[in-house]
Amino acid sequence: MMKSDRIFGLVVVLSALAYFAGAWQIQAGMMMDPLGPRAFPMLIAAAGLICGIGILLRPDAEPEWPGARAWIGMAIALAVLVAYAYTIVPMGFLIPTAVASAAIAYLIEPKATQSLLTGLGLSVVLFVIFKYGLGLGLQPFPRALMG
Repeated sequence: MMKSDRIFGLVVVLSALAYFAGAWQIQAGMMMDPLGPRAFPMLIAAAGLICGIGILLRPDAEPEWPGARAWIGMAIALAVLVAYAYTIVPMGFLIPTAVASAAIAYLIEPKATQSLLTGLGLSVVLFVIFKYGLGLGLQPFPRALMG
């Protein structure tokens, strides 16, 4: 199984490098955030590169694959994140972030009240950090509500 981990590590490294090359091609327009439009994609590419190199250097001798229930949970999490990506612009930051965070928290630990509070808290804290700490131009709610 070490061979399969090394192949996967190589795929991750190549994907991260391709993602980095794509991020490098992003053009900065007239209006941009203080960090620029390339910063976040390059950060994701760097994290992927580090993970891929880690898998290449330290493959698992006998990996244990997750069961069907875990795969279903991952598929639901992926669907939640795709829906989040499509709803963040029209709905603003706070509502989609709270819903997505609560849904993923519920997948991790199925406690409804705790998941809801986690989603709400994470949404507000991230908004404050991104909006006021990093100076990003986020809309808290849908533009129709903001006037």
